[in-house]
Amino acid sequence: MEEDDVTIREQNFHSQVREYIICFLLFAALYIVSYCIITRYKRKTDDQEDEDAIVNRISLYLCTFTLAMSGGAVLLLPFSIISNEILLSFPKNYYIQWLNGSLIHGLWNLVSLFSNLCLFVLMPFAYFFLESEGFAGSKKGIKSRVLETFVMLFLLGLLILGIVWVASALIDNDAASMESLYDLWEFYLPYLYSCISLMGGLLLLMCTPVGLSRMFTVMGQLLVKPTILEDLDEQIYCVTLQEEALQRRLNGTLSVDPRPKLRKKASAWEKNLLYPIVMLILLTGTTISVLLVALNILYLLVDETAMPKGSEDRGLGNTSLSTFGLVQAVVDIILMFYLMVSSVVGFYSLRVFEGLTPRKDDTTMTTIIGCCVSILVLSSALPVMSRTLGITRFDLLGDFGRFNWLGNFYIVLSYNLLFAVVTTLCLVRKFTSAVREELLKALGNIFIFIYLCSCQSSSSTPISTNHFCML
Repeated sequence: MEEDDVTIREQNFHSQVREYIICFLLFAALYIVSYCIITRYKRKTDDQEDEDAIVNRISLYLCTFTLAMSGGAVLLLPFSIISNEILLSFPKNYYIQWLNGSLIHGLWNLVSLFSNLCLFVLMPFAYFFLESEGFAGSKKGIKSRVLETFVMLFLLGLLILGIVWVASALIDNDAASMESLYDLWEFYLPYLYSCISLMGGLLLLMCTPVGLSRMFTVMGQLLVKPTILEDLDEQIYCVTLQEEALQRRLNGTLSVDPRPKLRKKASAWEKNLLYPIVMLILLTGTTISVLLVALNILYLLVDETAMPKGSEDRGLGNTSLSTFGLVQAVVDIILMFYLMVSSVVGFYSLRVFEGLTPRKDDTTMTTIIGCCVSILVLSSALPVMSRTLGITRFDLLGDFGRFNWLGNFYIVLSYNLLFAVVTTLCLVRKFTSAVREELLKALGNIFIFIYLCSCQSSSSTPISTNHFCML
């Protein structure tokens, strides 16, 4: 019996060490990617090692950590869903035994813990530390700035706790709730994070529909439109840009708009097929998202199990949560990433947050802190929104499933209705008759291109793209 106990303890020890190593490797990869992203947009400063440079470097590391946690929050549901499907497909495989429920629950708990830490401690510290100068009359230096930062954090914490205490006392005035007001760890922090999650969900509700309609414009600017879809105004605009670029070169400025060059460097496939295909993919993804939300509304009205809820079950790989198995799981994951990208695009498209738009090599640390906080709030609310809207049936794990508002039927139903209605209105406003005509021309463009290719294959005379443009 003692040998068996020792063996079990050794297995548990090795399992925990393995989970810690996997979590560390995942975090290291996210941290490196986040550091590369931030340094790409951060304003370049002198290499002089002074006090402000040290403060900027510390703030940079804290922002990188926060952005890494944002990436971890985005990957939680996709990683959990794909892990569940892999374990269902290969239940006895020795090489994937490390992929278990304990690891997945540990990742959810760690992301929740460090997201709270970044949101309530690290980012306020980075901002106050960046803006601090030390108390009047004290000796200038790093220590004085750190002291001022901690004092500001303490005052901010008292302010937030006071607001939460008053709000909770007004909402729940029964005896049990009044007693819980004095419980900091078990009541204040979960309640506060629940409020932040609700705010993040509302922010996603505001940004995602705008981003879904804005994505068509953004991709239209990044891709080269087919010749048949170009209008005269755009060609005149490109000629004007070329004239301005030549004028800048004559004046000694080398900045040139890249859009006229894109058309010259683009291949025939990029000019004629890539743009309509991408537009159709975006339209399909948006339509599927709206349809899934509409189906989820029906499920909410007839089945109470459709309500989002948390799960404490550590079993993974027991049952598939997707009706069509791995294919639906992959579609759900693609839709989650699509919604996240759309929410970020919609966030920076709103006039209120236009000032936070990062610019390459010209973004201040204060703006980077604001961007990291905003992306953290959006990414932390993404798993909750995906489950609330019925994009996936995977139950929320850890503290993500303990939010109070998730059990309110009217809030969840209103959230689904608002998302479906607002997204539909944004798409209807976006797709006017001119845009619909453009898509029809794009479809005709594809069929013409296929027809010309078939003619070229059956004829010895090659057909150039000029013939295609003439059509």
